[in-house]
Amino acid sequence: MIMKNRRNFLKKTALIASSSLFVPRFLAAEENVTDINARGKKLIVLQLSGGNDGLNTIIPYRNDIYYKLRPYIAIQPNQVIPITDELGMNPYMSAITPIYEKGEMAIINNVGYPNPDRSHFRSMDIWHSASDSNEYLKTGWLGRMLDNCCPLDAGHHFGLEANEMLSLALKGARMKGMAVEDINRLYRSTKDPFLSNIATLHHSKGDTVDYLYKTLDSTRKSVAYLKEKADMYTSKVEYPQNNLAHNLRGIAQLINTGAETKVYFTSIAGFDTHALQLNKHNNLLETVCDSLEAFIRDLREGGKLNSTLILVFSEFGRRAKENGSKGTDHGAANNVWLFGGKLKKPGILNEGPDLEKLDNDDLVFSLDFRSIYATILDDWLKVSSEKVLGRKFEKLSFV
Repeated sequence: MIMKNRRNFLKKTALIASSSLFVPRFLAAEENVTDINARGKKLIVLQLSGGNDGLNTIIPYRNDIYYKLRPYIAIQPNQVIPITDELGMNPYMSAITPIYEKGEMAIINNVGYPNPDRSHFRSMDIWHSASDSNEYLKTGWLGRMLDNCCPLDAGHHFGLEANEMLSLALKGARMKGMAVEDINRLYRSTKDPFLSNIATLHHSKGDTVDYLYKTLDSTRKSVAYLKEKADMYTSKVEYPQNNLAHNLRGIAQLINTGAETKVYFTSIAGFDTHALQLNKHNNLLETVCDSLEAFIRDLREGGKLNSTLILVFSEFGRRAKENGSKGTDHGAANNVWLFGGKLKKPGILNEGPDLEKLDNDDLVFSLDFRSIYATILDDWLKVSSEKVLGRKFEKLSFV
């Protein structure tokens, strides 16, 4: 009978355990922990999965080399939205142009890392873990951030990913975020009578199953908390009808109601544009920018934009030269976007791509992505970047 109950317990907790994915607290390092909510700042990370083509995003529209490299897929000068004398936005990004003009957007060019890897999975691991290209880490930079600033009794809803699986970025040694695709559905799962009885009746025995019971109990509490917060707010902003906008709307609900969650992570796929890129990529950029515009407007109307920073990145850029299928192959350096109501230095923060100095048709990076992370950690989240990243990186001045 005991074994049967254990099997039932393991089966019924599969969904919930996958949503929490955290290690037992007895494995935790307990020093250097501060109150994560002391300053109230929030971070949203948006991943453009597949390798966004940065050259057709922030376009060097006065550079003849760009048009020679891309006879079919280049964005023509009369279509570009100029933002400097040399660089402009893709025309399908028009939704965020007013945000840029308000000083609520910053663009960083030529972002990458030494010895770039063109594998989607490996390069994404590097960005998620903030490792060197020859270093393999089991924890992510946001997870380690939570390790260093969450109190010991913090629920794992302090880091939330709008997805069915938790990314490496949110996995720490002590703290891990939650992956929640649908708060209402997960909440209903936690109300299962069997799980409620288990959580109420179980007494600690210090074994592996005990860890699963603790996982269940902590998850139920975090999900109930998120459900309560989400139900407190109904947005008046009309969002586009797509999955990214749905995820961002859910994040805005929690931020606008003052949820404890410190960092949010979400993503949109489809940027691996090897063939017939032009229309596909333009439509993706339109989806991203329309969704971000609604999200930022929602935060502004809720009075939360000044305490929110949004980071948009992709695992790598594309080759500067188009391929024979009117697409682009995996590249290296790329641009990164930042949004927020309190940017100290908005606009274009550094030089544009140098198309005269390519490395095997790749843009050469001039800024390590970990400098962006270090700036966010030290100057926005107020968490030691040296502890999280393992060493010091040059910092920027956007916050």
